[in-house]
Amino acid sequence: MTDDTADVPDGEHTAVVDRFEGELAVLEVTTPDGLRQLVVDEGELPEDGRHQDAVLEVTVESQELVDATYNERETESRAESAQDRFDQLSNRLGSDNSDDH
Repeated sequence: MTDDTADVPDGEHTAVVDRFEGELAVLEVTTPDGLRQLVVDEGELPEDGRHQDAVLEVTVESQELVDATYNERETESRAESAQDRFDQLSNRLGSDNSDDH
């Protein structure tokens, strides 16, 4: 079970930009115990990682973001995987509809 309200442990983690709320960025941080949320000022993120679904390698100390690096390769890989899953689902739905005719 995931408890996203728990503290993010100190250390290096992979995070994904979940959303923006005004000038704040909400990160979903993968920890050994599951996903945790970390809210930071958008300006603390690397410029190329300031978009939804950007994958970041982050360092956290005392609930503060101390370093963040944009992982372009992982961001693109996850986007391609999501698109492939969407395409497969669309194809299956299209096949189901053609059987009705």
